[in-house]
Amino acid sequence: MKWETLVQYKWGMMTPEFIILGVATILSLIDLFMPRDKDRRLLAWFAFVGVAIAFVSVIGLLPAKTASILYDTFRLDAFAKAFKLLLLAGAALVLLLALDYKPKEGIKYRGEFYYLFLTALLGAMMMTSSGDLITLFVGLELLSVSSYILAGLRKTCRLSNESAMKYVINGGISTAMTLFGMSYVFGLTGSTNLKKIAVQLSTLTDGGQQYLLALAFLILFVGLSFKLASVPFHMWAPDVYQGAPTPVTAFLSVVSKTAGFVIVLRLFITIFAAAPSHGKDPSSMLLSMQDYIAFLAGATMIIGNTIALKQRNVKRLFAYSSIAHAGYVLVGFAAMSWVMVDSIWFYFVAYLLMNLGAFAILQVISDQSGSEDISHFAGLYKRNPFMAMTMGIFLLSLAGIPGTAGFIGKVNIFLGAFMTEPAHYVLAAIMIATTVVSYVYYFGLFTQIFFRATAEHEPIKLPLGVTIVVIVCAVGTILFGIIPSLAYNFLDQFQHFGDFLQ
Repeated sequence: MKWETLVQYKWGMMTPEFIILGVATILSLIDLFMPRDKDRRLLAWFAFVGVAIAFVSVIGLLPAKTASILYDTFRLDAFAKAFKLLLLAGAALVLLLALDYKPKEGIKYRGEFYYLFLTALLGAMMMTSSGDLITLFVGLELLSVSSYILAGLRKTCRLSNESAMKYVINGGISTAMTLFGMSYVFGLTGSTNLKKIAVQLSTLTDGGQQYLLALAFLILFVGLSFKLASVPFHMWAPDVYQGAPTPVTAFLSVVSKTAGFVIVLRLFITIFAAAPSHGKDPSSMLLSMQDYIAFLAGATMIIGNTIALKQRNVKRLFAYSSIAHAGYVLVGFAAMSWVMVDSIWFYFVAYLLMNLGAFAILQVISDQSGSEDISHFAGLYKRNPFMAMTMGIFLLSLAGIPGTAGFIGKVNIFLGAFMTEPAHYVLAAIMIATTVVSYVYYFGLFTQIFFRATAEHEPIKLPLGVTIVVIVCAVGTILFGIIPSLAYNFLDQFQHFGDFLQ
């Protein structure tokens, strides 16, 4: 490729990615040459500023029209802009959590956390803009490999070592399945570009090839379900959530899960919505697979909420809660209504706020007590009323109580199940029933905080970084719960989400 051609590319489209890459590189060099006895927490502020600048640069790109560079492997569209803002906002809050993370055994490799975290974020951002199977896979692996290392960062902790090992093994299986499914798609179309693949598949009429494409759909969905932690590919989540450092657990539950749904939406809506299904009355292959997705969504909601009932470890409880929430989002994907992407985006906004806020408070309590047992939340209202009130807000939102962002998110998903023909009545009923089941463990934690006595009466102090996260998340949870139009008015600033299909 000629140098003149490279210069002509609109590299400004990749400004946020270049900022994150540059900050990660600088942090790795600073950490390399910084004396070992120096406190690495200062690097967190450097990383936070870098993420904030990248966030501002995405806002600056909002007026830009849909465009692509590098032979359509990198696309800047409404879908990419909206989810990049979500990923960067979540990353900034996680960095504030990491700033004040102080486990009992200490953490020797704090400096590594910040630039590995930024490389994982970079991979997730690349996935939002990828227009090619290769760049999608590279972004996915950049996110995954960095996450494996982050999960095992507490090298002297047996649980952290176990979580990293299980994550690597399950992640390797997921990678193999995803590549296998992509190989079928490439074999049928002879291209890795998503738009070209969609054009090729729209004219696919051979019955045998359509069966192979359906097989590719199922293999890809299985491979990516590991990343979503949906049933029956959820086994790794509780152990990894429990063993990983709390900021990493927060990252996996929010940012990484969001990235997982990003690649699902990019792949399946772009590719399989254009492909006809096999049969007497052919329709879109994506629509013909609705029943399979709906079954997994129902199973994910049921199993995630049911097993959460027996959990004493709060991290494991939130792991199964996260599995259940993946099921709620899959309801929106299974319904495939015209508001699907918008409702999923709003749900992740709500989930980011309520989940990161809950993990912020969990981090403070577990760092002080050295344990994540639910009993350590007993009497929190007397030890720190502010923490108790805000944790109550997050639990109410996670449970889907009116007046919170979590309620609006669930209502949007629920209503979307009735906007298609035929309507998904069974799936909607399961969603209501499992939401009621979730009240048991959410309000069990609520009871510990407000109605249980505690043997410890020492007041709990909130560090600066955690305080910022808790305030931002609590205000956002209430604000979007009472005035959800704020989020939708913001979405109006974008071009229509559907433009990423063009």
